[in-house]
Amino acid sequence: MLAPESVVSETNALITNDGVVIGLLLAILGFVFYTNSSEHPFFKKFYRFVPALLLCYFIPSLLNTFGIVDGNQTAVTDIAMDYLLPACMVLLTLSLDLKAIMGLGSKALILFLTGTFGIVIGGPIALLLVSAIFPEMLDGAGPDAVWRGMTTIAGSWIGGGANQAAMKEVYEVGGDIFSAMVTVDIIVANLWMAVLLYMAANAKKIDARTGADTSAIDNIRRKVEQYEEEHVRNPSLRDLMLILAVGFGVAGLAHLLADWIAPGIATHYPALSKFSLDSLFFWVIVLATAGGIALSFTRARSLEAAGASKIGSVFVYILVASIGLHMDVTKIVEAPKYFLIGAIWMLIHAGLMLFVAKLLRAPVFYMAVGSQANVGGAASAPVVASAFHPSLAPVGVLLAVMGYALGTYMAYFAGQILRVVGS
Repeated sequence: MLAPESVVSETNALITNDGVVIGLLLAILGFVFYTNSSEHPFFKKFYRFVPALLLCYFIPSLLNTFGIVDGNQTAVTDIAMDYLLPACMVLLTLSLDLKAIMGLGSKALILFLTGTFGIVIGGPIALLLVSAIFPEMLDGAGPDAVWRGMTTIAGSWIGGGANQAAMKEVYEVGGDIFSAMVTVDIIVANLWMAVLLYMAANAKKIDARTGADTSAIDNIRRKVEQYEEEHVRNPSLRDLMLILAVGFGVAGLAHLLADWIAPGIATHYPALSKFSLDSLFFWVIVLATAGGIALSFTRARSLEAAGASKIGSVFVYILVASIGLHMDVTKIVEAPKYFLIGAIWMLIHAGLMLFVAKLLRAPVFYMAVGSQANVGGAASAPVVASAFHPSLAPVGVLLAVMGYALGTYMAYFAGQILRVVGS
């Protein structure tokens, strides 16, 4: 995590104080929620077309785009990822009905694997299409060859940052092309996440239009809502303190165990690094989620009646806003050829998932979470899942864990295809 001093010295942003950045993000969230519940005709009409969650993501991106805040230098996102995300996973799983989650069936898994397949084949196809316009894209001799850089995007979009770093080393990717592809990765993935959040806000309309079977998802929602109605109470100060104690206490324990497990695997079982099992972040999220699931079978479950998932949802919205700080839409003009590849690649992935979802009559939830579990991993798959309903966040984690496991192998396979196409 960056220290405040380094944040100040390494950026030209107008605001460098992380305290001010946090204040801005919460002010934006407050504004969005206030106007979203307003009875003013303008806001009622506006939010009929623009989801509130999407604004919580998009407005912070403008702070980064116009140089008000440097999203790559501020420590706010690190704080949200390292502390708020694991705590919210605990709080969102306290009321978990594990049997109902398992009852979602095979469609979620099929769509997740479809998303992985779309990324594997999408990159080579995108490179072939763009090279028809820009033949120099296939000059793949040196370390800065386009195909080499694309292997790092494959790693990121199937597994995550650890897999991206692994592909950089495996395919000896040059610094210049790597920097360009990281930019493509961030912008295209964040734009796609914005689309998924929009779809989440309009899921009922989309599912009704496609005739999707949403019974399993509705069952989970109904059980959670029924539990809330039967046990809901006004939270006391004791309740709120216990909610925070459980959320951050289990998250702290997850950090403690991850600090022991990840280095131990890296030292004694290096072969498991292929599955990203030496990643601290991976273990923190998995252990925090496991802790929340375990507590859902205990008396701690009663904290849901006092609003545990609502506090967890607050953390999710802060996380969404902090992720938005990393998007700068003006970067697209800096390397249009590379962004064209990234856009076509993502369209292939998305198109394939939509096609399979239509064939299976699967709810848009399965498609959205299956996609984000690939493209965003454990950092954002729960965010997209909870946009449909807080009780569905664990589904995002479970699928993201699979992404970690498959990431290195499938990204390596995609890299071999890219090597053939690009050299």
